[in-house]
Amino acid sequence: MATFYDLAADNRRKSLILVLLVVAILAAFGASAGIALSGTVDGGLPFALGAFVLGFFLTLGAWFSGDKAVLAAAGAKPLNPDAGAEERQLDNIVDELCLAANLPKPKLYVIDDTALNAFATGRDPEHASVAVTAGLMAKLDREEMSGVIAHELSHVRNFDIRYGLLVAALVGSLALLSDLVMRWAFWGGGRRRSNDREGGNAIQVIFFVLTIILAILAPIAARLVQLAVSRQREYLADASGVELTRNPAGLERALAKLAGDTEVLEVATKATAHLYVVNPVKRFESRAAGFMATHPPLVDRINRLRTLRGVKPLAAVNEA
Repeated sequence: MATFYDLAADNRRKSLILVLLVVAILAAFGASAGIALSGTVDGGLPFALGAFVLGFFLTLGAWFSGDKAVLAAAGAKPLNPDAGAEERQLDNIVDELCLAANLPKPKLYVIDDTALNAFATGRDPEHASVAVTAGLMAKLDREEMSGVIAHELSHVRNFDIRYGLLVAALVGSLALLSDLVMRWAFWGGGRRRSNDREGGNAIQVIFFVLTIILAILAPIAARLVQLAVSRQREYLADASGVELTRNPAGLERALAKLAGDTEVLEVATKATAHLYVVNPVKRFESRAAGFMATHPPLVDRINRLRTLRGVKPLAAVNEA
């Protein structure tokens, strides 16, 4: 039977494969655009290299400052344990769970919002941060908060936070390159195609069409693969969190409360939604139409926790 450590190792292998896949798509995309522009296979090499360099520098930026950008986008402020009982309780919970998990204590932040949510970010356990909303501290009891924090610390321990930063940068590179290619197609591609028909350069025509197709499909494909792995990571973080707290009921109750929360977390974006403990975009929001599912269904997550307690699964949960 696979242990949590086996599952975490398998998760890291899948993450590496995903990163390499996105890099390959990025290079192929650049090469296709280069051939479409130059009309020769050799002409695609500089563009493939350029696409790779773009991804490299965006990834490098994410590695060193991606967590700061995420925290700034969320409006997160450093936690002050002396500010009140809720802040002291959160600080104590993190101390206890880090000791149990043999993890360095992450930096703690608070998001001044009444919505219920939390996330972890950083490149490794030594450079990790955990942010929670003020609403979460106010509405969850100690057991429930312990379940949520254990879930987030599991993301840290399993290096999910590193994966989130790296892949977000690579997928962002693809989106940026796609946007540039679509602008080129709109402003200069039509004129080039006209010249191609006159010159009979079939290679350019073929790769022009291929590049446009890639510009449309590549970011979507990369995003779908990213989200598929992200959903599996949520299941593993739930299970790993229970291993830390020895109390599946705490996280189960917390997820039920988060499922029924109708407060809107305005600071959540498409780029950061996958980081949160539950999907921060509610079904009733107008922006929900543009969001892909970043998390597994809450009823599935709750039922897996109920199974650990030997309790009958739920048919559904009232999810906002």
